[in-house]
Amino acid sequence: MIALLLAQTIAITGGRVLPVSGPAIENATVLIRDSLIEAVGTNVAIPEGARRIDARGRIVTPGLINAFTQLGLTEIDLAAQTVEQSVRREVAASFNVAEGINPASTLIPVTRVEGITSALVAPTGDFIAGQSVFLDLAGETIEQMIARSPVAMHVTLDESSKGAGGGSRAGAAERLRRILSDARAYAARRSDFERRQMRDLAASQADLEALQPVLAGRMPLIVTAHRVFDIRNALRIAREFSLRLVLAGAAEGWEIAGEIARANVPVLVEPLANIPSFNALGARYENAARLAAAGVTIAIVAGAGPGGTAHNSRIIKQEAGNAVSYGLPYETAFRAVTLSPAEILGVSDRYGSLQPRRVADVVVWSGDPFEFSTGVEHVFIRGREVPLTSRQTELLERYRTLPPRW
Repeated sequence: MIALLLAQTIAITGGRVLPVSGPAIENATVLIRDSLIEAVGTNVAIPEGARRIDARGRIVTPGLINAFTQLGLTEIDLAAQTVEQSVRREVAASFNVAEGINPASTLIPVTRVEGITSALVAPTGDFIAGQSVFLDLAGETIEQMIARSPVAMHVTLDESSKGAGGGSRAGAAERLRRILSDARAYAARRSDFERRQMRDLAASQADLEALQPVLAGRMPLIVTAHRVFDIRNALRIAREFSLRLVLAGAAEGWEIAGEIARANVPVLVEPLANIPSFNALGARYENAARLAAAGVTIAIVAGAGPGGTAHNSRIIKQEAGNAVSYGLPYETAFRAVTLSPAEILGVSDRYGSLQPRRVADVVVWSGDPFEFSTGVEHVFIRGREVPLTSRQTELLERYRTLPPRW
């Protein structure tokens, strides 16, 4: 694990600051003290002895957030020994990925040197996959990295979940309803359950317990669904049980964007997921723009969904930039990789914007963050500067000068 530089009082001065929670501020200062942002503005008093970083001609933003990834759970996709993102059971509500995360994963430095400072790390599965965590991409232990655990419960309702429903999407939806109903009955009759004075329930006690925050509305249910009728099934079940639904993927969401907006359901969307399949025949590049235009709150994610990989968590800027090129307003796109995911995941009181008392996850860019030619010049996570090194940069330096050939 790459060691972090010591925290201190840091003043990033003279840059164009994008706080996200408000308009851009020209020639502004971001003052960091220890792990928090202390002040942002044009008239910030800089304490004596503070480290100064000249950001003139640069852009200063909150660290980017990838709100759906398996980062730290997968090192080599085809090497099962390095994959920790799932357990072998269809109903795994009690499964939390936290202790499977490898803080020393080589993919974490690769991701954070691209300006991504935090992520929702989620399980994968064909039905009820389990619980995700929200973490900062720096630290030598899980305890140092995790900001909230658990964050959400994850369910899949698409072609891969048919097996959980006896080979039918309708069967999978019916089974999910039965499990949620039994979890509600279990909560009302725990003592009867303990005394074995209830019928057999549709899930284990541990899984029924894990679903209680979802039923109470304290934890969102993130449902991966792509086809229109799969999305509608998720909306219908969420309405029946008064759940805090978040859609993930929703490749055909643009077709019913108005319905999603009226249900006040946010979407975690991958703008580059446009290759049609039987699971998402209507996939198209304009999905993010059309959802946002209808009033849907979106968060842009990378490295999740069909064909996704933790190795692609770093391309979230490319996803966002392409969404802009296909009609998504720039401000909406930038919010979709910062404050919107923080709001969707319930951590916006600490993450996603440059405001006093927020966690000091800050990035200094050489130019527009969505441009290919832009470089990251400084990354701060919890107020500590992270060296801009990774396995790739180390290999580059190692082989920059090759020995003479004989």
